[in-house]
Amino acid sequence: MSHIVSTLATLRETMAEACQRAGRRPESVQLLAVSKTQPAGMVDQAAMAGQRMFGENRVQEAREKIPLVQQTGLHWHLIGPLQRNKVKLAVQWFEMIQSVDSVDLAREIDRRMAPDRIMPILLQVNVGGEVQKSGLAPQALEPALLEIAQLPRLSVQGLMTVPPYEEDPRSTRPYFRQLANLARAMTALSIPGVSMETLSMGMSHDFEVAIEEGATMVRIGSSLFGTRDG
Repeated sequence: MSHIVSTLATLRETMAEACQRAGRRPESVQLLAVSKTQPAGMVDQAAMAGQRMFGENRVQEAREKIPLVQQTGLHWHLIGPLQRNKVKLAVQWFEMIQSVDSVDLAREIDRRMAPDRIMPILLQVNVGGEVQKSGLAPQALEPALLEIAQLPRLSVQGLMTVPPYEEDPRSTRPYFRQLANLARAMTALSIPGVSMETLSMGMSHDFEVAIEEGATMVRIGSSLFGTRDG
């Protein structure tokens, strides 16, 4: 428990320093704790240390883990690839889906939502053009957004990306800058009901650079929980 308390404090201090370098307020960036492959007990420890937002990669793992978490009032985000046949489960367990990478997936999420619910989503952009990664190509973002914005049970709240891994985290700066520029371009379209307030980018290795380039949410797993198989 004491380890997570001190680690969280250090992470938040490092985030605040990155915000200061960028002339931003520390509260402008949220920390999403990536709890994939971590047991429910570790989530409870982080929650007792004050962490409220958690990210999972796999719907099935989240379905099994979340009921075992004893702390209440937590917010769960899906950050991993979502197959269409898992959407029905995903909308039951998550309150934001960050990995919407196609119009077809967005339509399926919309179809599976209860009439009285709206799912906040982020559109995942493959800024590095890596064939092994999910995400819309940058040039495909605008037409996809225009279609997705018409779906009544979805609320587009921003963009997410997983850039190519670079040994030197400073080398990821162009990718984060590109996502921020894309968000500004989408904002300029003034599409009704669409917000670009959330830029989910940056992980344990490179979150400081991401904050300097405009991230409003960083996804941190190994730096908080340590590494784990899976």
